[in-house]
Amino acid sequence: MAAATHALRPEGPSTLRRFAWPIGYVVVILFLFFLYQSILPSLVKPVSAPVLAWLPVATINECLMWAIMALGLNVVVGYAGLLDLGYVAFWALGGYTAGWLMAFPFNWTWDFHLLSPVKSTLPGTHINFWLVCIAAGVLCSILGLIIGAPTLRLRGDYLALVTLGFGEVITQFFRNSGDIAGFNLANGDPGISPIDPIGTGPLGALGVAPKLLTNSAAGNVWKILVLGLLVGICIFVSLRIREGRLGRAWLALREDELAASMMGVPLVRVKLLAYAVGAFFGGIGGVANASGITTAVSPSGFDFGKSVLVLLMVVLGGMGNVWGVTIGAFLLSWLNSNGLKQIGVQFDALAGTNLEASLPRYNYVILGLLLVLMMLFRREGLIPESRTKALMKMPSRTEAESLGADSLEAEAETDAVEHADAGGDAKIAASAAAMAGSGAGAGHAAGSSPRREEDS
Repeated sequence: MAAATHALRPEGPSTLRRFAWPIGYVVVILFLFFLYQSILPSLVKPVSAPVLAWLPVATINECLMWAIMALGLNVVVGYAGLLDLGYVAFWALGGYTAGWLMAFPFNWTWDFHLLSPVKSTLPGTHINFWLVCIAAGVLCSILGLIIGAPTLRLRGDYLALVTLGFGEVITQFFRNSGDIAGFNLANGDPGISPIDPIGTGPLGALGVAPKLLTNSAAGNVWKILVLGLLVGICIFVSLRIREGRLGRAWLALREDELAASMMGVPLVRVKLLAYAVGAFFGGIGGVANASGITTAVSPSGFDFGKSVLVLLMVVLGGMGNVWGVTIGAFLLSWLNSNGLKQIGVQFDALAGTNLEASLPRYNYVILGLLLVLMMLFRREGLIPESRTKALMKMPSRTEAESLGADSLEAEAETDAVEHADAGGDAKIAASAAAMAGSGAGAGHAAGSSPRREEDS
Protein backbone atom coordinates (compact mmCIF):
# COMPACT_ATOMS: atom_id res chain seq x y z
CA MET A 1 0.00 0.00 0.00
CA ALA A 2 2.82 2.36 0.85
CA ALA A 3 4.53 1.54 -2.44
CA ALA A 4 1.35 2.28 -4.38
CA THR A 5 0.92 5.57 -2.54
CA HIS A 6 4.51 6.50 -3.29
CA ALA A 7 4.03 5.63 -6.98
CA LEU A 8 0.92 7.79 -7.26
CA ARG A 9 2.53 10.72 -5.48
CA PRO A 10 3.35 13.55 -7.96
CA GLU A 11 6.99 14.47 -8.36
CA GLY A 12 7.26 18.18 -7.67
CA PRO A 13 10.72 19.12 -9.00
CA SER A 14 10.41 17.06 -12.20
CA THR A 15 6.95 18.52 -12.89
CA LEU A 16 8.27 22.03 -12.42
CA ARG A 17 11.20 21.37 -14.73
CA ARG A 18 8.85 19.95 -17.34
CA PHE A 19 6.58 23.01 -17.36
CA ALA A 20 9.28 25.64 -16.84
CA TRP A 21 9.82 26.30 -20.55
CA PRO A 22 6.08 26.46 -21.49
CA ILE A 23 5.32 28.78 -18.58
CA GLY A 24 8.33 30.90 -19.49
CA TYR A 25 7.14 31.16 -23.10
CA VAL A 26 3.66 32.31 -22.05
CA VAL A 27 5.19 34.85 -19.66
CA VAL A 28 7.46 36.24 -22.41
CA ILE A 29 4.59 36.64 -24.90
CA LEU A 30 2.35 38.35 -22.34
CA PHE A 31 5.22 40.56 -21.21
CA LEU A 32 5.95 41.67 -24.78
CA PHE A 33 2.29 42.44 -25.36
CA PHE A 34 1.91 44.56 -22.22
CA LEU A 35 5.31 46.17 -22.81
CA TYR A 36 4.27 47.60 -26.17
CA GLN A 37 0.61 48.06 -25.28
CA SER A 38 0.89 49.85 -21.92
CA ILE A 39 4.42 50.27 -20.57
CA LEU A 40 6.42 51.86 -23.39
CA PRO A 41 3.77 54.46 -24.35
CA SER A 42 3.81 55.76 -20.76
CA LEU A 43 7.59 56.13 -20.61
CA VAL A 44 9.60 59.15 -21.69
CA LYS A 45 11.09 59.06 -25.16
CA PRO A 46 14.78 58.68 -24.10
CA VAL A 47 13.79 55.41 -22.39
CA SER A 48 11.35 53.99 -24.94
CA ALA A 49 13.18 55.04 -28.11
CA PRO A 50 16.13 52.59 -27.76
CA VAL A 51 13.75 49.68 -27.12
CA LEU A 52 11.65 50.54 -30.16
CA ALA A 53 14.79 50.99 -32.27
CA TRP A 54 16.40 47.68 -31.33
CA LEU A 55 13.21 45.62 -31.07
CA PRO A 56 10.29 47.07 -33.08
CA VAL A 57 6.89 45.41 -32.83
CA ALA A 58 6.97 44.42 -36.50
CA THR A 59 10.27 42.60 -35.93
CA ILE A 60 8.75 40.62 -33.05
CA ASN A 61 5.91 39.51 -35.32
CA GLU A 62 8.40 38.44 -37.99
CA CYS A 63 10.33 36.45 -35.38
CA LEU A 64 7.15 34.63 -34.37
CA MET A 65 6.35 33.82 -37.98
CA TRP A 66 9.86 32.45 -38.56
CA ALA A 67 9.53 30.39 -35.38
CA ILE A 68 6.54 28.59 -36.91
CA MET A 69 8.62 27.75 -39.96
CA ALA A 70 11.58 26.58 -37.90
CA LEU A 71 9.39 24.32 -35.75
CA GLY A 72 7.98 22.72 -38.89
CA LEU A 73 11.41 22.06 -40.38
CA ASN A 74 12.59 20.74 -37.02
CA VAL A 75 10.05 17.91 -37.36
CA VAL A 76 11.60 16.85 -40.67
CA VAL A 77 15.28 17.52 -39.95
CA GLY A 78 15.55 17.46 -36.17
CA TYR A 79 13.19 14.59 -35.38
CA ALA A 80 13.28 12.33 -38.44
CA GLY A 81 16.76 13.27 -39.70
CA LEU A 82 15.56 13.95 -43.28
CA LEU A 83 17.52 16.84 -44.80
CA ASP A 84 15.03 19.14 -46.57
CA LEU A 85 16.38 22.05 -48.63
CA GLY A 86 13.05 22.85 -50.31
CA TYR A 87 10.97 23.72 -47.26
CA VAL A 88 10.12 27.09 -48.78
CA ALA A 89 7.69 25.25 -51.09
CA PHE A 90 5.26 24.70 -48.19
CA TRP A 91 5.60 28.30 -47.13
CA ALA A 92 4.77 29.39 -50.67
CA LEU A 93 1.72 27.12 -50.95
CA GLY A 94 0.43 28.35 -47.58
CA GLY A 95 0.82 31.96 -48.67
CA TYR A 96 -0.95 31.36 -51.96
CA THR A 97 -3.74 29.53 -50.15
CA ALA A 98 -4.28 32.75 -48.21
CA GLY A 99 -4.19 34.65 -51.50
CA TRP A 100 -6.85 32.41 -53.01
CA LEU A 101 -9.16 32.42 -49.97
CA MET A 102 -8.59 35.85 -48.37
CA ALA A 103 -8.18 38.38 -51.17
CA PHE A 104 -9.89 40.50 -53.80
CA PRO A 105 -10.48 38.77 -57.14
CA PHE A 106 -7.62 38.90 -59.63
CA ASN A 107 -9.14 36.42 -62.07
CA TRP A 108 -12.45 34.92 -60.99
CA THR A 109 -15.68 36.89 -60.68
CA TRP A 110 -17.55 35.16 -57.87
CA ASP A 111 -17.91 36.52 -54.33
CA PHE A 112 -17.81 34.35 -51.23
CA HIS A 113 -17.68 35.28 -47.53
CA LEU A 114 -17.29 32.88 -44.59
CA LEU A 115 -16.89 34.32 -41.08
CA SER A 116 -14.63 37.01 -42.49
CA PRO A 117 -14.09 40.29 -40.57
CA VAL A 118 -14.11 42.41 -43.75
CA LYS A 119 -17.25 44.01 -45.12
CA SER A 120 -19.66 41.65 -46.82
CA THR A 121 -19.97 44.04 -49.78
CA LEU A 122 -16.34 43.57 -50.82
CA PRO A 123 -15.83 41.42 -53.91
CA GLY A 124 -13.69 38.33 -53.92
CA THR A 125 -13.24 35.34 -51.63
CA HIS A 126 -12.96 36.22 -47.95
CA ILE A 127 -12.74 33.36 -45.43
CA ASN A 128 -11.83 33.52 -41.77
CA PHE A 129 -8.09 33.49 -40.99
CA TRP A 130 -8.25 30.46 -38.69
CA LEU A 131 -10.17 28.38 -41.24
CA VAL A 132 -7.64 29.31 -43.90
CA CYS A 133 -4.80 28.19 -41.61
CA ILE A 134 -6.40 24.75 -41.36
CA ALA A 135 -7.05 24.58 -45.11
CA ALA A 136 -3.48 25.62 -45.92
CA GLY A 137 -2.08 23.08 -43.47
CA VAL A 138 -4.09 20.25 -45.03
CA LEU A 139 -3.16 21.31 -48.57
CA CYS A 140 0.54 21.53 -47.67
CA SER A 141 0.37 18.13 -45.96
CA ILE A 142 -0.87 16.63 -49.22
CA LEU A 143 2.00 18.34 -51.03
CA GLY A 144 4.37 16.96 -48.39
CA LEU A 145 3.14 13.43 -49.11
CA ILE A 146 3.62 14.02 -52.84
CA ILE A 147 7.16 15.28 -52.28
CA GLY A 148 8.01 12.58 -49.76
CA ALA A 149 6.81 9.59 -51.79
CA PRO A 150 9.57 9.70 -54.46
CA THR A 151 12.29 10.25 -51.85
CA LEU A 152 11.62 7.26 -49.59
CA ARG A 153 14.70 5.36 -50.79
CA LEU A 154 16.99 8.39 -50.74
CA ARG A 155 19.25 9.55 -47.93
CA GLY A 156 21.85 12.21 -47.29
CA ASP A 157 23.02 14.33 -50.21
CA TYR A 158 20.64 12.73 -52.71
CA LEU A 159 17.64 13.52 -50.52
CA ALA A 160 18.81 17.11 -50.13
CA LEU A 161 19.15 17.53 -53.91
CA VAL A 162 15.68 16.13 -54.60
CA THR A 163 14.00 18.36 -51.99
CA LEU A 164 15.94 21.35 -53.34
CA GLY A 165 14.59 20.55 -56.80
CA PHE A 166 11.01 20.35 -55.52
CA GLY A 167 11.39 23.74 -53.82
CA GLU A 168 12.59 25.35 -57.02
CA VAL A 169 9.83 23.68 -59.05
CA ILE A 170 7.12 25.12 -56.79
CA THR A 171 8.64 28.61 -56.92
CA GLN A 172 8.94 28.57 -60.71
CA PHE A 173 5.42 27.17 -60.99
CA PHE A 174 3.97 30.18 -59.20
CA ARG A 175 6.24 32.53 -61.15
CA ASN A 176 4.69 31.24 -64.38
CA SER A 177 1.18 30.78 -62.97
CA GLY A 178 -0.26 33.76 -64.83
CA ASP A 179 -0.89 31.63 -67.90
CA ILE A 180 -1.31 27.90 -67.32
CA ALA A 181 -3.15 26.51 -70.36
CA GLY A 182 -4.79 29.92 -70.74
CA PHE A 183 -5.86 30.17 -67.08
CA ASN A 184 -4.51 32.69 -64.57
CA LEU A 185 -4.00 30.57 -61.47
CA ALA A 186 -1.89 32.80 -59.21
CA ASN A 187 -1.21 35.99 -61.21
CA GLY A 188 2.43 35.22 -62.00
CA ASP A 189 5.19 37.59 -60.85
CA PRO A 190 2.91 40.35 -59.51
CA GLY A 191 1.33 37.88 -57.11
CA ILE A 192 -1.89 38.42 -55.18
CA SER A 193 -2.68 41.48 -53.06
CA PRO A 194 -4.09 42.80 -50.86
CA ILE A 195 -4.80 39.89 -48.53
CA ASP A 196 -7.33 40.28 -45.73
CA PRO A 197 -5.89 41.14 -42.31
CA ILE A 198 -6.49 38.99 -39.25
CA GLY A 199 -9.76 39.62 -37.43
CA THR A 200 -10.16 39.72 -33.66
CA GLY A 201 -13.76 38.40 -33.48
CA PRO A 202 -15.52 39.05 -30.16
CA LEU A 203 -12.66 41.21 -28.84
CA GLY A 204 -13.05 43.53 -31.79
CA ALA A 205 -16.84 43.61 -31.44
CA LEU A 206 -16.50 44.61 -27.77
CA GLY A 207 -14.00 47.32 -28.59
CA VAL A 208 -11.19 45.70 -26.59
CA ALA A 209 -9.01 45.20 -29.68
CA PRO A 210 -9.06 46.57 -33.25
CA LYS A 211 -11.48 44.69 -35.47
CA LEU A 212 -8.79 44.21 -38.13
CA LEU A 213 -5.13 43.68 -37.26
CA THR A 214 -3.54 45.75 -39.99
CA ASN A 215 0.08 46.92 -40.04
CA SER A 216 -0.78 49.89 -37.86
CA ALA A 217 0.82 50.41 -34.45
CA ALA A 218 -2.16 49.03 -32.54
CA GLY A 219 -2.65 46.14 -34.98
CA ASN A 220 0.99 45.05 -34.74
CA VAL A 221 0.82 44.94 -30.95
CA TRP A 222 -2.22 42.63 -30.96
CA LYS A 223 -0.57 40.44 -33.57
CA ILE A 224 1.91 39.44 -30.86
CA LEU A 225 -0.88 37.53 -29.13
CA VAL A 226 -2.23 35.94 -32.33
CA LEU A 227 1.12 34.84 -33.72
CA GLY A 228 2.28 33.88 -30.24
CA LEU A 229 -0.77 31.61 -29.98
CA LEU A 230 0.10 29.97 -33.31
CA VAL A 231 3.68 29.38 -32.17
CA GLY A 232 2.38 27.97 -28.88
CA ILE A 233 0.13 25.52 -30.74
CA CYS A 234 3.04 24.38 -32.90
CA ILE A 235 5.24 23.94 -29.80
CA PHE A 236 2.53 21.94 -28.03
CA VAL A 237 1.99 19.64 -31.02
CA SER A 238 5.75 19.17 -31.46
CA LEU A 239 6.26 18.24 -27.82
CA ARG A 240 3.31 15.85 -27.68
CA ILE A 241 4.37 14.07 -30.86
CA ARG A 242 7.96 13.93 -29.61
CA GLU A 243 6.90 12.06 -26.46
CA GLY A 244 4.59 9.66 -28.30
CA ARG A 245 5.12 6.55 -30.33
CA LEU A 246 5.52 8.43 -33.61
CA GLY A 247 8.16 10.72 -32.10
CA ARG A 248 10.17 7.75 -30.83
CA ALA A 249 9.93 6.16 -34.28
CA TRP A 250 11.28 9.38 -35.83
CA LEU A 251 14.21 9.41 -33.42
CA ALA A 252 14.98 5.77 -34.19
CA LEU A 253 14.87 6.59 -37.91
CA ARG A 254 17.20 9.53 -37.39
CA GLU A 255 19.80 7.59 -35.43
CA ASP A 256 19.91 4.41 -37.53
CA GLU A 257 17.44 3.67 -40.32
CA LEU A 258 18.55 0.05 -40.73
CA ALA A 259 18.27 -0.68 -37.02
CA ALA A 260 14.86 1.01 -36.92
CA SER A 261 13.57 -1.17 -39.75
CA MET A 262 14.91 -4.28 -38.01
CA MET A 263 13.01 -3.28 -34.86
CA GLY A 264 9.74 -3.06 -36.76
CA VAL A 265 9.49 0.67 -37.47
CA PRO A 266 7.40 1.18 -40.65
CA LEU A 267 9.83 3.39 -42.56
CA VAL A 268 7.47 4.41 -45.36
CA ARG A 269 4.68 5.56 -43.08
CA VAL A 270 7.03 7.25 -40.61
CA LYS A 271 8.85 9.24 -43.31
CA LEU A 272 5.62 10.32 -44.99
CA LEU A 273 4.17 11.45 -41.67
CA ALA A 274 7.29 13.50 -40.98
CA TYR A 275 6.90 15.32 -44.29
CA ALA A 276 3.16 15.79 -43.73
CA VAL A 277 3.47 17.21 -40.20
CA GLY A 278 6.34 19.51 -41.16
CA ALA A 279 4.42 20.70 -44.22
CA PHE A 280 1.34 21.42 -42.08
CA PHE A 281 3.39 23.82 -39.94
CA GLY A 282 4.82 25.35 -43.11
CA GLY A 283 1.34 26.03 -44.45
CA ILE A 284 0.34 27.79 -41.23
CA GLY A 285 3.51 29.88 -41.42
CA GLY A 286 2.71 30.84 -45.00
CA VAL A 287 -0.77 32.06 -44.06
CA ALA A 288 0.62 33.96 -41.06
CA ASN A 289 3.20 35.65 -43.27
CA ALA A 290 0.76 36.55 -46.04
CA SER A 291 -2.03 37.84 -43.78
CA GLY A 292 -0.13 39.13 -40.76
CA ILE A 293 3.20 40.38 -42.10
CA THR A 294 3.26 41.25 -45.80
CA THR A 295 -0.50 41.38 -46.68
CA ALA A 296 0.54 40.08 -50.13
CA VAL A 297 2.11 37.03 -51.73
CA SER A 298 4.42 36.79 -54.75
CA PRO A 299 7.07 34.34 -56.05
CA SER A 300 9.93 36.73 -55.24
CA GLY A 301 9.45 36.06 -51.53
CA PHE A 302 10.12 32.31 -51.80
CA ASP A 303 13.68 31.97 -53.03
CA PHE A 304 16.15 29.29 -51.99
CA GLY A 305 17.72 31.61 -49.43
CA LYS A 306 14.59 31.35 -47.28
CA SER A 307 14.98 27.58 -47.02
CA VAL A 308 18.63 28.01 -46.03
CA LEU A 309 17.69 30.61 -43.41
CA VAL A 310 15.13 28.30 -41.79
CA LEU A 311 17.65 25.47 -41.78
CA LEU A 312 20.19 27.78 -40.11
CA MET A 313 17.65 28.49 -37.37
CA VAL A 314 17.20 24.78 -36.70
CA VAL A 315 20.94 24.10 -36.66
CA LEU A 316 21.78 27.15 -34.54
CA GLY A 317 19.12 26.47 -31.94
CA GLY A 318 19.75 22.73 -31.66
CA MET A 319 18.23 20.10 -33.92
CA GLY A 320 15.51 18.13 -32.19
CA ASN A 321 15.08 20.58 -29.30
CA VAL A 322 11.85 22.56 -29.65
CA TRP A 323 12.92 25.37 -27.34
CA GLY A 324 16.37 25.64 -28.84
CA VAL A 325 14.91 25.88 -32.35
CA THR A 326 12.47 28.58 -31.20
CA ILE A 327 15.27 30.64 -29.66
CA GLY A 328 17.43 30.13 -32.75
CA ALA A 329 14.57 31.37 -34.94
CA PHE A 330 14.14 34.47 -32.80
CA LEU A 331 17.86 35.29 -32.82
CA LEU A 332 18.48 34.81 -36.54
CA SER A 333 15.26 36.46 -37.69
CA TRP A 334 15.93 39.45 -35.44
CA LEU A 335 19.51 39.68 -36.71
CA ASN A 336 18.40 39.40 -40.34
CA SER A 337 15.49 41.82 -39.99
CA ASN A 338 16.69 44.61 -37.70
CA GLY A 339 19.74 43.55 -35.71
CA LEU A 340 22.39 44.11 -38.39
CA LYS A 341 20.97 47.53 -39.15
CA GLN A 342 21.10 48.63 -35.52
CA ILE A 343 24.64 47.26 -35.12
CA GLY A 344 25.61 49.35 -38.13
CA VAL A 345 23.98 52.41 -36.54
CA GLN A 346 26.08 51.94 -33.39
CA PHE A 347 29.29 51.56 -35.39
CA ASP A 348 28.42 54.67 -37.39
CA ALA A 349 27.95 56.63 -34.19
CA LEU A 350 31.29 55.46 -32.79
CA ALA A 351 33.54 55.42 -35.86
CA GLY A 352 31.78 57.71 -38.32
CA THR A 353 31.35 54.93 -40.90
CA ASN A 354 28.35 54.16 -43.11
CA LEU A 355 27.49 50.62 -42.08
CA GLU A 356 23.79 51.21 -41.47
CA ALA A 357 23.00 50.78 -45.15
CA SER A 358 25.79 48.40 -46.18
CA LEU A 359 25.91 45.88 -43.32
CA PRO A 360 22.41 44.38 -43.94
CA ARG A 361 23.43 43.63 -47.53
CA TYR A 362 25.99 41.14 -46.25
CA ASN A 363 23.50 39.29 -44.09
CA TYR A 364 24.08 35.89 -45.69
CA VAL A 365 27.85 36.32 -45.46
CA ILE A 366 27.54 37.02 -41.74
CA LEU A 367 25.08 34.17 -41.21
CA GLY A 368 27.37 31.82 -43.12
CA LEU A 369 30.33 32.76 -40.92
CA LEU A 370 28.14 32.24 -37.88
CA LEU A 371 27.25 28.75 -39.11
CA VAL A 372 30.93 27.91 -39.68
CA LEU A 373 31.78 29.00 -36.13
CA MET A 374 28.91 26.94 -34.77
CA MET A 375 30.10 23.84 -36.61
CA LEU A 376 33.62 24.33 -35.29
CA PHE A 377 32.91 25.08 -31.66
CA ARG A 378 29.34 23.96 -30.87
CA ARG A 379 28.00 21.54 -33.44
CA GLU A 380 25.05 20.50 -31.28
CA GLY A 381 23.52 24.03 -31.22
CA LEU A 382 22.74 26.54 -28.50
CA ILE A 383 20.27 24.33 -26.59
CA PRO A 384 20.84 20.81 -27.91
CA GLU A 385 18.68 17.79 -27.38
CA SER A 386 20.24 15.32 -24.96
CA ARG A 387 20.53 12.55 -27.56
CA THR A 388 21.97 14.89 -30.17
CA LYS A 389 24.49 16.22 -27.68
CA ALA A 390 25.63 12.71 -26.81
CA LEU A 391 25.90 11.69 -30.47
CA MET A 392 27.89 14.81 -31.34
CA LYS A 393 30.43 14.09 -28.61
CA MET A 394 30.70 10.39 -29.46
CA PRO A 395 33.54 9.61 -31.93
CA SER A 396 32.51 8.09 -35.21
CA ARG A 397 33.38 4.53 -36.13
CA THR A 398 36.32 5.58 -38.31
CA GLU A 399 37.64 7.87 -35.60
CA ALA A 400 37.43 5.06 -33.06
CA GLU A 401 39.19 2.66 -35.42
CA SER A 402 41.90 5.20 -36.18
CA LEU A 403 42.83 5.27 -32.51
CA GLY A 404 44.10 1.70 -32.90
CA ALA A 405 44.33 -1.18 -30.51
CA ASP A 406 47.49 0.19 -28.91
CA SER A 407 45.75 3.28 -27.56
CA LEU A 408 42.90 1.16 -26.23
CA GLU A 409 45.34 -1.20 -24.52
CA ALA A 410 47.28 1.74 -23.11
CA GLU A 411 44.05 3.20 -21.75
CA ALA A 412 43.16 -0.15 -20.16
CA GLU A 413 46.61 -0.40 -18.58
CA THR A 414 46.34 3.15 -17.27
CA ASP A 415 42.98 2.39 -15.71
CA ALA A 416 44.40 -0.79 -14.17
CA VAL A 417 47.32 1.12 -12.64
CA GLU A 418 45.05 3.87 -11.32
CA HIS A 419 42.69 1.39 -9.67
CA ALA A 420 45.41 -1.06 -8.52
CA ASP A 421 45.49 -2.44 -4.97
CA ALA A 422 49.08 -3.06 -3.83
CA GLY A 423 48.16 -5.35 -0.92
CA GLY A 424 45.75 -7.35 -3.01
CA ASP A 425 48.27 -7.68 -5.82
CA ALA A 426 50.91 -8.95 -3.35
CA LYS A 427 48.54 -11.59 -2.00
CA ILE A 428 47.64 -12.70 -5.52
CA ALA A 429 51.32 -12.95 -6.47
CA ALA A 430 52.16 -14.93 -3.33
CA SER A 431 49.29 -17.37 -3.87
CA ALA A 432 50.27 -17.78 -7.52
CA ALA A 433 53.88 -18.49 -6.52
CA ALA A 434 52.74 -21.00 -3.93
CA MET A 435 50.54 -22.75 -6.46
CA ALA A 436 53.41 -22.82 -8.94
CA GLY A 437 55.75 -24.26 -6.34
CA SER A 438 53.34 -26.97 -5.28
CA GLY A 439 52.66 -27.84 -8.89
CA ALA A 440 56.36 -28.16 -9.61
CA GLY A 441 56.88 -30.39 -6.50
CA ALA A 442 54.04 -32.65 -7.51
CA GLY A 443 55.39 -32.93 -11.02
CA HIS A 444 58.85 -33.83 -9.71
CA ALA A 445 57.43 -36.52 -7.47
CA ALA A 446 55.35 -37.96 -10.30
CA GLY A 447 58.39 -38.00 -12.56
CA SER A 448 60.66 -39.80 -10.09
CA SER A 449 58.29 -42.71 -9.28
CA PRO A 450 58.48 -44.37 -12.73
CA ARG A 451 62.28 -44.30 -12.57
CA ARG A 452 62.18 -46.11 -9.23
CA GLU A 453 59.90 -48.78 -10.69
CA GLU A 454 62.20 -49.27 -13.66
CA ASP A 455 65.23 -49.60 -11.35
CA SER A 456 63.45 -52.20 -9.30
